[in-house]
Amino acid sequence: MTKYFKHKIKVYYEDTDAIGVVYYANYLKYLERARTEALINIGLSNLKIKDNFKALIIVKSCNIDYKKSAYLEDVLNIKSHIFSITKTSFVMSQTIIKNKIVIVEAKIRLVFLNEKAKPMKIPKVVVNKFKPYISNF
Repeated sequence: MTKYFKHKIKVYYEDTDAIGVVYYANYLKYLERARTEALINIGLSNLKIKDNFKALIIVKSCNIDYKKSAYLEDVLNIKSHIFSITKTSFVMSQTIIKNKIVIVEAKIRLVFLNEKAKPMKIPKVVVNKFKPYISNF
């Protein structure tokens, strides 16, 4: 069974528009934070990937479905797992939940790049750490 990375975020005033609704682009920031915390959860980080593997993880594409809004001071739970993985990229499926209701669903394709900004094979140690979180591995 697939494990999920979990991350909690509170909506602050700076995240909202004049009527207290979260501005749509801020959901992308929430998802990015959850992905960063997922790396930390498996003993990695963006900095460790850069230093140890001379690599960066970049977003290649994003498909996001906004279902309901979040508001000032809401507490949001983000569940993330690896939907699929190839030699050089992976798709992370992320869901933002408010009060047990899914408000955002996203699929983010991330690519490993080398120092010359060319796609590179995902290091084996990273794949191994991801394994419990991959849907169909």
